[in-house]
Amino acid sequence: MAKKPNKSDNTIAKNRTARHEFAIQDDYEAGLQLQGWEVKAIRNGKVNIAESYVFLRDGEAFISGVTITPLNAASTHVVADPTRTRKLLLNRKEIDKLLGAVNREGQTIVALSMYWKASWVKLKIGTARGKKLHDKRADSKSRDWARDKQRIMKHSTR
Repeated sequence: MAKKPNKSDNTIAKNRTARHEFAIQDDYEAGLQLQGWEVKAIRNGKVNIAESYVFLRDGEAFISGVTITPLNAASTHVVADPTRTRKLLLNRKEIDKLLGAVNREGQTIVALSMYWKASWVKLKIGTARGKKLHDKRADSKSRDWARDKQRIMKHSTR
């Protein structure tokens, strides 16, 4: 029996705008409650988490805004809703921490990335505080300076 090649990067989708728009405080790993056609579509990479957000209701965590595009060959007896609200699987302690961060500290919960862990789909979520415009400018300025510094060091050693 042939072994599958070990991929070092199991990332399915990333939310690149989350790190730009928010200052991430803590991050958590959550499971997703998915249907069969959703797992098949995720295996083909037909998922987008850029406009997703996490909310808490009745002591449970849910994610909304995740778009999983169904495959053409998906099951015909199931009506596929690409943007349905999905339940997140977290421990009670983690949900309590998230609830405290949202209610007391005024933070929001953002989806950062979706990845495979063994045969399970996991979602990395983080508590975040929105950045102001001057924070975004300072971050881009420091990134530009780091890039220029690397370029200068590369050319000065020649």
